[in-house]
Amino acid sequence: MEYVHYSVMKEEVKHYLVPPLDRPSVMVDCTTGEGGHTHMMLSEYPNLKVYGLDCDIHIQEKAKTRMKEFGDRFIPVHTWFNDYFDDYQGEKVDLVLFDLGISIFHYAESDRGFSFKKEEKLDMRLNDESTLTAAMVVNSYSEEDLANVIYKYGEERYSRRIAKAICERRTEKEIETSSDLEDIIFKSVPATYKHGRIHPATRSFQALRIEVNKELDRIEPALRGAVKALNPGGRIAVITFHSLEDRIVKWTFKDLAKKCTCPPEQLQCTCGGKAAIKILTKKPLVASDDENKMNPPSRSAKLRVIEKL
Repeated sequence: MEYVHYSVMKEEVKHYLVPPLDRPSVMVDCTTGEGGHTHMMLSEYPNLKVYGLDCDIHIQEKAKTRMKEFGDRFIPVHTWFNDYFDDYQGEKVDLVLFDLGISIFHYAESDRGFSFKKEEKLDMRLNDESTLTAAMVVNSYSEEDLANVIYKYGEERYSRRIAKAICERRTEKEIETSSDLEDIIFKSVPATYKHGRIHPATRSFQALRIEVNKELDRIEPALRGAVKALNPGGRIAVITFHSLEDRIVKWTFKDLAKKCTCPPEQLQCTCGGKAAIKILTKKPLVASDDENKMNPPSRSAKLRVIEKL
C-alpha cells in the first residue's frame, strides 16, 4: 500500500506566500517531501519556479515524479536546508517555505525504524549519507547522555528510567529494532503512564530522531541564511509541529526583527542597527477545525510568517 502525505495548512500558506505576478519568481521549498505545497504553488502561479530541497533522496524521487508536469519549473536539490543557505550564492529568492513535520512516508514506507508500531531496524536517518543511527545512540551513548537526549529533545518526564532500562537491556544483547526499543520503554514506565493520551514511546522516539538528524541545530542557521537570500519584500513561512522547533523559530524571528543590537545594559544605542524583517504573524496561526478533523496531526501545527524589509 502506498501512502500519501497530507500537507498541512495549505490555504494559509497560499494566502501568505504570493509571488510577484509581473515577473518570473523563485521559491525555495526547504522540506519538499512528496511535494504537496510545491505542487499547489506551481499549479497556482505559472511564472513561479521552485527549488525543492530534501535531504532524503528516496522521498525526493516521489516529488520528482509528481512534478513532471511542470518541467524545468521544478528543480530538485538533494541537501539539508541549512547547508543550502550556508554562504548562498544563487539567484535572489521571493518565497521560502519550511514545513518541519516528518512525512508519513518515513513512518509507513521508509523501513528505517521511525515508527514504534513496526518491526524495523533502528536507523532513523533522514539522509542515507549520515553516519549516526538510532541504533548507535541507544547502544553506545552513556546512560547519562541517553537520558539527557530523551529529556531535552523528547521532553520525557521518565527519561532517567527509560535510559536506565535501555542500558540494562543492551548488556544482554544489542538493541536492533524499533519494536525491541518500544518494548523496553513500555516496560520501564509506571502503569499509569502506559495508557495515557499518547504511547509512552512517542517522546523517546522523537528525541532519538532529532538527535540522529541534528534537526534543531539546523533551524536557526537556515532561517538566517534564508533571510539573506530573499529579495526585499520576500517572505518566509515556517510550519512547526512541537514546542522545541517553534521556540527556535519564534526567537530567531524576534532577533531578526530587532532594530537595536546593542547589549541590554547599554543605556544608549550606538549600533545604528535596522530590523531585517517584519513579523506578519504576531501569534502563530493554527490549522482550522475542518482541517483538524480531516487530518488529526494538523492539530499540533503552527505557522509563522515574516517579510524581509
